[in-house]
Amino acid sequence: MIELRKLQTGFDGRTVSEGIDLRLEKGRLLTLIGPNGCGKTTLLRTLAGALPPRSGEVLLDGKPIGSYKRKALARKAAYLPQVREVPEITAEALVAHGRFPHLGFSRKLTAKDEAAIETAIELTGIESLRHKNLKTLSGGERQRVYLAMTIAQETDLVLLDEPGTYLDIGSRFAVMEIAKKLCDRGSAVIMTLHDLSDTLAFSDRICLMDRSGTIRVDGSPREVYTSGLLDEIFGVHTEEVTLSGGQKQYVFLKK
Repeated sequence: MIELRKLQTGFDGRTVSEGIDLRLEKGRLLTLIGPNGCGKTTLLRTLAGALPPRSGEVLLDGKPIGSYKRKALARKAAYLPQVREVPEITAEALVAHGRFPHLGFSRKLTAKDEAAIETAIELTGIESLRHKNLKTLSGGERQRVYLAMTIAQETDLVLLDEPGTYLDIGSRFAVMEIAKKLCDRGSAVIMTLHDLSDTLAFSDRICLMDRSGTIRVDGSPREVYTSGLLDEIFGVHTEEVTLSGGQKQYVFLKK
């Protein structure tokens, strides 16, 4: 699906991270975590084709990502950045933007496009928002609309940069559940997160980066927790708590 080989990332002549080897198949949720400035967003932008690799390779379905034309890449990979403009359009109109890479010369929505839009609206639970102006929505509502646009794009790879930022806990959980639904539908999802509890609870796989941009551990939530590197890299003390229903939760304390 997507494979990184000896990847070096950076911008403006500066190297941010290097020596990254990684492979992810469809149907899996991978979360990138690490301290501020370690290169998570730069790596995600490189995977999206927004930044060229400084060296090494990013392969999407076996082909270098730079070999795809813009529209062809948009049919393969969807990228939702953390910061974006909020256009003055309805929620439904924004979701329809996800179909643009699939439109023909006429730029008219087909029955297939309309069905994809409706499925995305249903999966994200934004039926009541479809006719509302995007600027009037709360942060959590707006984020679900952007995720619906991403789902409507129907790509094998979905890249999400801090999708839970500035959201209350209920909205964060809703966003995480939507990311899992994308995996259930067959997409590979790579996201960056700051919230370590959400990361350990929802991820299939975690890549933990240190301040130099090096991936120190790449494994399951359990493997990352037991490595002890969360405490080392973030300067915290991590404790695992078992709830009455048997679920595992994590508490992070200042050292």
